Amino acid sequence: MDRPADTTGVALVVIDMINTYDHEDAELLVPSAKRVVPVLAELIGRAREADVPVIYANDNFGLWRSHHGELVDTALAGPHADLIEPVRPDDESLFVVKARHSVFYDTPLSYLLQRLNVGNVVLSGQVTEQCVLYSALDAHIRHLRVTVPEDAVASIHPHLASAALEMMERNMGARITTAKEIDFARPATG
Repeated sequence: MDRPADTTGVALVVIDMINTYDHEDAELLVPSAKRVVPVLAELIGRAREADVPVIYANDNFGLWRSHHGELVDTALAGPHADLIEPVRPDDESLFVVKARHSVFYDTPLSYLLQRLNVGNVVLSGQVTEQCVLYSALDAHIRHLRVTVPEDAVASIHPHLASAALEMMERNMGARITTAKEIDFARPATG
């Protein structure tokens, strides 16, 4: 079998942060994203410094002919470029375009994580009670260890985000922590 045996590696998955904020509920999401972006930018920087793969998993805004560069350019040209610029992909970043809520649904992410020997995923981005929650479930189903820094995920409805974080912790065994507590040199075990 072609599958690597060592799955101790960690990857930072940045969910849907390349965003035009031109959608229903955007006015509720933007204030939360503004709080998250500085924390997430720092977390991305620490991952890059530690040579941890940073994988962007992003909706395509219904632009099925677009590639990731066009998605970034479209988001940067919008009114909320200040939310994209600090967390934008660099030349070393990996990018997976997704069609639905989970970063795993009909994407090559599972295969990519296997090839990178990743058994630990740090899920960040937006929206906590939607894409982050469904991605955590799909990671759990794939026997991946999940960490969610609660200050690096944005939400539309804070009460649903709290419930989603509790579900991830209780039902999926996710480690809920803060971004500062994540030590990329020592991935969580379990």
